[in-house]
Amino acid sequence: MAVRAVRGATQLETDTREHMLERVAEMVTDVMTSNGFTVDDFISVIFTATDDLNSEFPAYAARQLGFDEVPLICARELEIGNSMPRVVRMMAHVETDLPRKDITHVYLHGAAHLRRDLSRVREVPDADE
Repeated sequence: MAVRAVRGATQLETDTREHMLERVAEMVTDVMTSNGFTVDDFISVIFTATDDLNSEFPAYAARQLGFDEVPLICARELEIGNSMPRVVRMMAHVETDLPRKDITHVYLHGAAHLRRDLSRVREVPDADE
C-alpha cells in the first residue's frame, strides 16, 4: 500500500458558517467517493482558506463526517493579487493501492477554474442554477 496525496478545492458564495460546512463536506465527500476512500484511509488533511473566510474552521466539516482520529489542520492561503476569493483547499495524505495517475483530485464550483490541467475537474452547478 502506498501513501498518496489528493487535492481538492471549493469556492464559497458567502462566508457563513452553514455554507462553509456544506461546501467543505461536499468537497471531502466527493474526494472520498471519487477515489473509493473511507475515513480509515486518511493519514492527515491540511485545509487552507483565503483571508476572506473566517466563519468556521474548514476542518470542523471533516470532524462532522467522522474524521475524529485523523490529524487535521487549518491554515491561511497566501495572499496573491487577483487570486480567487472565498476558496477552501485541501491536501490529504491517504493510504491506497491506487496508482498516482488514477487519483481523482476534486475542484468544485468556481474553484474548478483553478486546475483546468487536471483531466477530471468538474463544475458542480449551484442549487439556484
